[in-house]
Amino acid sequence: MECSVVAQTYPHLKRGALRDFKKIMQMTGRWFPNRYNKSSSTYEFLNGSKIEFFSVDNESRIRGARRSILFMNEANTIGNYDTFLQLSVRTSHFCFLDFNPTHEFWAHTELKNDPDSEWLVLNWKDNEAAPKAAVKEILKAKEKADKGNGFWQNWYAVYGLGTVGKLSGAIFQNWEIGEFQEVSKSVFGQDYGMNDPTTLIQTSIDKDKKIIYAKECFYKQNLVTSQIAQLNKTFAGDNLIIGDSAEPRLILELSKQSNIKPSIKGQGSVNFGISMMQDYDIVIDPQSENLINELKNYVWLEKKSQTPIDDFNHCIDAMRYAVAYQLSNPFAGQYHII
Repeated sequence: MECSVVAQTYPHLKRGALRDFKKIMQMTGRWFPNRYNKSSSTYEFLNGSKIEFFSVDNESRIRGARRSILFMNEANTIGNYDTFLQLSVRTSHFCFLDFNPTHEFWAHTELKNDPDSEWLVLNWKDNEAAPKAAVKEILKAKEKADKGNGFWQNWYAVYGLGTVGKLSGAIFQNWEIGEFQEVSKSVFGQDYGMNDPTTLIQTSIDKDKKIIYAKECFYKQNLVTSQIAQLNKTFAGDNLIIGDSAEPRLILELSKQSNIKPSIKGQGSVNFGISMMQDYDIVIDPQSENLINELKNYVWLEKKSQTPIDDFNHCIDAMRYAVAYQLSNPFAGQYHII
């Protein structure tokens, strides 16, 4: 029997599930240090069964060896449904997922109503081993929630009752829904995917009033190059498109039919683009359903290190490419006839 315990990052595992595993094994007298391989984070039991711990930010591990049981820790921080799918198809017995329901994510849309899934809602009342100090804090939060405090009502709904709350801590809180206005020559941003969607976002920036107007043009999976080129022509025409520079060959092929340039990437480029977008008011076209959903769900994975979640970002990344190009280049979108 082989069990894989996975989380978004290894540091997350190390201070969470792996530490808890060691503590429980030691408390119950079943921990033998010589049976734990620190380099592979694998523990082998006396009967030959193994439990391994690894992060899903390592692509080779996701598509690696098979297992009997999968345990996905804090699944709401893990990429997207395809990550789970790649792991689950290599799992012979069954999969467990746990998460704090701070917001809806792919488990709600892909698994909740699956007839082969069992959906359990558990909270502190179901845990007879819950530490007294933790229970005390939860009850204090309930008192504050009962007094009508919105923050604590949301907190208690999530961590006290185990119900889906309203997402707090969204990276972008400076946006509203409104009519798209082409106040300057539009620049488009594009992100690429196959299982993930390929997206195209139209942007127009009023630098004097500090307003970014954005509109979702398309959000489609499984597109081949010719289909992307045709859609780009339909929506962007001859306008400039800033594409994800991680796909240089695709951009080269598209450049034969579109006015397209690669985005500028480097260390800190994501946070730099985010900070520029946060410095403006953002107006989102009301038909941009996927972009709106991403803005609601795009949060910090780790606020202290300013690391955004690697999810809900296919439209946002495309918009960021276009906005960063225009605001990093003071002459972008300006044309002078001499």
